Amino acid sequence: REMALLVEQAGWGAHDLRRVSVDAMKSAFLPYDLRRQLIRDVIVPGYAAWEG
Repeated sequence: REMALLVEQAGWGAHDLRRVSVDAMKSAFLPYDLRRQLIRDVIVPGYAAWEG
Protein backbone atom coordinates (compact mmCIF):
# COMPACT_ATOMS: atom_id res chain seq x y z
CA ARG A 1 0.00 0.00 0.00
CA GLU A 2 2.75 2.47 0.91
CA MET A 3 4.56 1.93 -2.38
CA ALA A 4 1.35 2.39 -4.35
CA LEU A 5 0.79 5.71 -2.60
CA LEU A 6 4.33 6.82 -3.43
CA VAL A 7 3.72 6.03 -7.09
CA GLU A 8 0.27 7.63 -7.20
CA GLN A 9 0.81 10.70 -5.04
CA ALA A 10 4.54 11.42 -5.18
CA GLY A 11 5.29 10.33 -8.73
CA TRP A 12 7.85 7.73 -7.76
CA GLY A 13 8.95 5.23 -10.39
CA ALA A 14 10.51 1.79 -10.40
CA HIS A 15 13.99 3.22 -9.94
CA ASP A 16 12.97 5.06 -6.77
CA LEU A 17 11.18 2.04 -5.34
CA ARG A 18 14.11 -0.25 -6.15
CA ARG A 19 16.50 2.12 -4.39
CA VAL A 20 14.49 2.24 -1.17
CA SER A 21 13.88 -1.53 -1.29
CA VAL A 22 17.60 -2.23 -1.57
CA ASP A 23 18.38 0.31 1.16
CA ALA A 24 15.76 -1.27 3.42
CA MET A 25 17.19 -4.73 2.88
CA LYS A 26 20.69 -3.45 3.65
CA SER A 27 19.34 -2.32 7.04
CA ALA A 28 17.29 -5.45 7.78
CA PHE A 29 17.99 -7.53 10.86
CA LEU A 30 19.26 -10.48 8.85
CA PRO A 31 22.72 -11.96 8.41
CA TYR A 32 24.82 -10.00 5.92
CA ASP A 33 25.13 -12.87 3.42
CA LEU A 34 21.36 -13.42 3.38
CA ARG A 35 20.72 -9.71 2.83
CA ARG A 36 23.11 -9.67 -0.12
CA GLN A 37 21.56 -12.82 -1.56
CA LEU A 38 18.03 -11.42 -1.33
CA ILE A 39 19.10 -8.17 -2.99
CA ARG A 40 20.91 -10.03 -5.77
CA ASP A 41 18.42 -12.85 -6.36
CA VAL A 42 15.04 -11.30 -5.56
CA ILE A 43 14.90 -7.51 -5.35
CA VAL A 44 17.09 -6.45 -8.27
CA PRO A 45 15.73 -9.05 -10.74
CA GLY A 46 12.15 -8.28 -9.70
CA TYR A 47 12.51 -4.58 -10.38
CA ALA A 48 14.45 -5.26 -13.59
CA ALA A 49 11.54 -7.36 -14.88
CA TRP A 50 9.10 -4.60 -13.92
CA GLU A 51 11.17 -1.89 -15.60
CA GLY A 52 11.37 -3.91 -18.82
